[in-house]
Amino acid sequence: MRDNFYIITGGPGAGKTTLLEELSRYEVLCVPEVARQIIREQMDQGGRAVPWDDAVQYKELMLQRSIEDYLQTDTEMPVFFDRGIPDALAYARLIGDISPAALADEYRYNRLVFILPPWEEIYATDNERKQTFEEAIDVFRRLEEEYMSCGYEVVEVPCISVEERALFVLDRIGMHRKQ
Repeated sequence: MRDNFYIITGGPGAGKTTLLEELSRYEVLCVPEVARQIIREQMDQGGRAVPWDDAVQYKELMLQRSIEDYLQTDTEMPVFFDRGIPDALAYARLIGDISPAALADEYRYNRLVFILPPWEEIYATDNERKQTFEEAIDVFRRLEEEYMSCGYEVVEVPCISVEERALFVLDRIGMHRKQ
């Protein structure tokens, strides 16, 4: 278990990346989302491991890279991950695939997981995010269920300004100082 590893999760388009950019202004390390990296790489290379083509291979890459990020991050300072290993497990269930649930026990993050709810006012699609807002709501619910079933305490981050969201998260982990 890595008590200094925190997860920021939520459905697509909920503001995770923006929140992580804001959190990076504080004395924390932020690890970017592997899912969007994989989609960009696959699109650039003409690969099929994207959610709308080969979802199972996409999930495998997402799980592999999430584990690599977990293992390669070696610091005592607080670390915020844009999604965690349980996100890949939730995605596996969403597509009807099975991944070893034991992975959630083997790679443990801090018990507090910050989840961003669907927020229609900021939701937008792009070349990498093709889900409808209704699908984003479904993903949010599935992620919340997955994290709770893995024994995490899910903390919903309110729909407030990004600065206030960052302070909300930092308050919950007992950190208040700006760099």
